Amino acid sequence: QVQLVESGGGLVQPGGSLRLSCAASRIIENINYMGWYRQAPGKQRELVARVFSGGGTNYADSVKGRFTISRNSAKNTIHLQMLSLKPEDTAVYYCNVVPFALGNGYWGRGTQVTVSS
Repeated sequence: QVQLVESGGGLVQPGGSLRLSCAASRIIENINYMGWYRQAPGKQRELVARVFSGGGTNYADSVKGRFTISRNSAKNTIHLQMLSLKPEDTAVYYCNVVPFALGNGYWGRGTQVTVSS
């Protein structure tokens, strides 16, 4: 069984930055995409950003220009650089790795990001 472990969350002031990381417990083959989702209290989980095996990316409109997703395919790690953070970015951020043959893929347990003054 694969485990995904997120790190890098925390409390930051508006306008600040954080870098999230996600590491897999073992190499995952045939990855379709790797991504980050988030869930704020009382809201549904939403896509933040993902990177596909071919290198393409897509981002939620709310984070375009502020967040950047990157990956290290050899190590099955992904990162999310978050700049110009806003209070509405406050949420639990989850890592997701989806192989081609495994539906929703693997999920991490999440890391809390709180943006507050």
